[in-house]
Amino acid sequence: MGLGLICGAQAQNGSWQQAVKYNMDIEMDVETNQYEGSQELEYTNNSPDTLYKAFYHLYYNAFQPNSMMDVRSRSIADPDGRVKDRIANLSPEEIGYLKVNSLKMNGKKQDYEHVGTILEVQLSEPILPNSSVTFSMDFEGQVPLQVRRSGRDSKEGVRYSMSQWYPKMANYDDMGWHANPYIGREFYGIWGDFDVKITIDKEYILGGTGYLQNPGEIGYGYEEEGQKVKRPRGKNLTWHFKAPQVHDFMWAADPKYTHDKIQMDNGITIHHLYIKNSKTATNWEKLKDYSPKAMEYLSEHFGQYPYKQYSIIQGGDGGMEYPMSTLITGERSLPSLVGVTVHEMAHSWYQGVLATNESLYSWMDEGFTSYATNLTMSSIFSEEPTDFPQRGAYSSYERLATSGKEEPLSTHADHFHTNFAYSAASYSKGAVFLAQLGYIIGEENRDKALLNYFNDWKFRHPRPNDIIREMEKVSGLELDWYKEYWVYTTKTIDYSVKSVEASGDGTKITLQRDGLMPMPIDLVITYQDGSQEMVYLPLVIQRGIKAEEANMPARVKTQRWPWTNITTDILLDKDVSTIQQVEIDPSRRMADIDRENNVYSTEE
Repeated sequence: MGLGLICGAQAQNGSWQQAVKYNMDIEMDVETNQYEGSQELEYTNNSPDTLYKAFYHLYYNAFQPNSMMDVRSRSIADPDGRVKDRIANLSPEEIGYLKVNSLKMNGKKQDYEHVGTILEVQLSEPILPNSSVTFSMDFEGQVPLQVRRSGRDSKEGVRYSMSQWYPKMANYDDMGWHANPYIGREFYGIWGDFDVKITIDKEYILGGTGYLQNPGEIGYGYEEEGQKVKRPRGKNLTWHFKAPQVHDFMWAADPKYTHDKIQMDNGITIHHLYIKNSKTATNWEKLKDYSPKAMEYLSEHFGQYPYKQYSIIQGGDGGMEYPMSTLITGERSLPSLVGVTVHEMAHSWYQGVLATNESLYSWMDEGFTSYATNLTMSSIFSEEPTDFPQRGAYSSYERLATSGKEEPLSTHADHFHTNFAYSAASYSKGAVFLAQLGYIIGEENRDKALLNYFNDWKFRHPRPNDIIREMEKVSGLELDWYKEYWVYTTKTIDYSVKSVEASGDGTKITLQRDGLMPMPIDLVITYQDGSQEMVYLPLVIQRGIKAEEANMPARVKTQRWPWTNITTDILLDKDVSTIQQVEIDPSRRMADIDRENNVYSTEE
């Protein structure tokens, strides 16, 4: 499975990364919705730095009145409809909390303080470079009424959606600690091995991250064919899971779950866990035809899925990805059910295995996942694949770019001024980032570079320059300008055909850059006889040209355009009377925010 990287000191951008190994044992009381747990964490400091502090995430503390998540939701201009003021109105029995009762490092007690959703630890002794320590703790928690992602008793009746449920060590990388308070946005974790034992009422059926170690005791569809199930006597069962090289651990539980398994030819098992009723039975049965197709398509086009199973579980409040699993709401139409499943499954590549810091670079997760989702859905769900599956992403980006509310993609996910700006930027502008690269360097080069990106950067937390360098290596073009404009500014693309006029015995076409972002231009000339030709205008700063593309008119001229020049003239040896139409980028892969001025036509 290629999962040995975590044991070494390789890391993001070829340097280093930390390593963790969790052993946890928890007991859940389904009457009080409270649980007690113990955690032993082996932490390896592969950095060149000496660490004097440590930080744990305590996500459940967000679900309390006047928490940062609560205040943010009640003060932002466009709150998430699932949250609004719901946290403020939680009763003591409905709030969430996560409390550390004791913490030791190598057997010595540590000083710590609960600060909202972060546990701040002042280490009694520093953790030296290239050394390992063992933290041991006892903790307790209360599962909040389901508000956002995690929680109990969802609107669809799922008892427990257990994500962000345990004290989780914050990540430390070459940018320092990432101890961000939880206000409802994105996550960043350390890869490691998880060994988790969950003791719960024996009527409950569980699923989530990791491979079940004791199926013969548990049953409920996890046992192998012909295997006898020997459930112990008593009120509770202990479910034992192991998960290799993941950066988080989610589980869900409900006594009413139906558990279906789909065994793929490549050895991957897909688990479906859902509450079967009149709103779910038909479509979840049909979903069994689509989920393996999605796994196959994604593995073929974006890199081989590296684990042996994937679980699709009814729970949460919409759709949210976790290692080896997802929580989705289940009472949906078939297109919606397949769509959310494909999107969350696609996260297994960009959030699960590549795992960029999605708090800093949410567009590299949500945007790339949206891009992959659009292609996958077009392939497996449409009777006829659409000619341009990314059209919706372009439309959404264009609404953002003309709204006056756009913020740069480089904005930290927590700090966007509106949810609208965050969502449209992260999901749509991020997807356009990849789609538009197909225009700049060619579709085949872009697709090859995406596969290289996964294979070169899996389990390494890539950053914006890493994806750009993959595109540069395959295409031979210089693309730093594209990253800098698209990611770090809100400058927009707008080109126009200013004039088409006679010039001696030929024709002069004048193009103008009206927007602030420069781009190479595919200019297609259609003649009165219906024939077409292309003039290609690469930017000087890209230091090369893309290869001619299939299904495009023959390229008759290549003319570099310096970005400093607002206009450029193209001289053709064809009489102006022979020209019917001149169009900038008829493929519409360039995210030009005003296409009305892209065409000159002699026809009314």
